[in-house]
Amino acid sequence: MMEYFHKLYDEHEKAKVRFVGFVTETTRYDFGIVYTNQFFGKPLVVCMQTGRSTLLDSKDLADIEYIQSAFRIQDEQQASDLIEFFKTAIPHIPFEPQYE
Repeated sequence: MMEYFHKLYDEHEKAKVRFVGFVTETTRYDFGIVYTNQFFGKPLVVCMQTGRSTLLDSKDLADIEYIQSAFRIQDEQQASDLIEFFKTAIPHIPFEPQYE
């Protein structure tokens, strides 16, 4: 029953999607990256192995603890490896706050 819901948005968009799998010395990774205009232009990154997802931008890549938390990675080297990959896959978008 939709009468109990107040729709905030309902957008349709043709988005660019990239699927990438790669290995480091210790780990295999499989990600889906959805490049969209939604979410302030932050790509939606989905780990295809665990289903964990997050919105990432270039500023998020400076925070190793955020990457560890988002993908539940204990090992700092694994998180560093991911950050190095994401630096090539996540575009730099100047952030402009929507709310002040």
